[in-house]
Amino acid sequence: MTGTASAIDSHLSIEPLAGSVGSVVTGIDLREIDDLTFARLRRLFFERHVLVFPAQELSPNDHVEFARRWGPITVHPRVPPIEGHPEIIPVYDPSDPIASTWHQDQTFLDDPPTTAFLVSRALPSAGGDTMFANQHRALAELSPTMRDVLGGLNAVHRRVSTDAHGAIVESDRAVHPIVLRHPVTGQSALFVNSDYTSGIDGMTPSESEPILQYLYRHAVRPDFTCRVRWGLGDLVMWDNLSVMHCVVADATGDRLLHKVTVTGDSPS
Repeated sequence: MTGTASAIDSHLSIEPLAGSVGSVVTGIDLREIDDLTFARLRRLFFERHVLVFPAQELSPNDHVEFARRWGPITVHPRVPPIEGHPEIIPVYDPSDPIASTWHQDQTFLDDPPTTAFLVSRALPSAGGDTMFANQHRALAELSPTMRDVLGGLNAVHRRVSTDAHGAIVESDRAVHPIVLRHPVTGQSALFVNSDYTSGIDGMTPSESEPILQYLYRHAVRPDFTCRVRWGLGDLVMWDNLSVMHCVVADATGDRLLHKVTVTGDSPS
């Protein structure tokens, strides 16, 4: 499968969303996918890392069932689900500082989600787009010397919860390689993000912070990115181990998305 327009079958077509990442898939109803078409979508997904399926008519049950074909459903450790569907969380505020900075979801867990599925339920009159950045490309564009250095390092990822007085009441912590080997494709990717990466394991903050700040800037170079402009009913899925994402915090009006995540093999 190439980045150019192509056809999986006589009804389904693919267009690249940007040069380095993302494809838009049309002519498909996600409620009715046979095994052959699913296998071809899976190959496309691990090549392009972000897939957009416009104007789907998915019920919450349909949303969950499509996600379940990709792996075991995960339950978010913090966000309450929508009523009647413990697998689905609502995503409201595009100005949330966690959502509007570049990140990968829940990397503070030993087994962070591998794939995320968002369906748009209500959209603002303008704004609220979602950006993605290809972390395989980000790693590949570093110098060989920098890649060699990073290949021997791990990063600490944390999420800290505080009480009303600012005291720490709960902390999640995980350690992951800075150069991740994707469990499905075997391809290497950069794996740090400013929301949850707190330092390089074994280094002091003054040693690790300049390296991390450089990587955060490098990882989201415009030529690594694509931009999803939402339409009502769109389903967007992405590989949480291959791309970072952020919302553009410029929405004029309310936005409601429903999110399901799955977890496969752990990053290594």
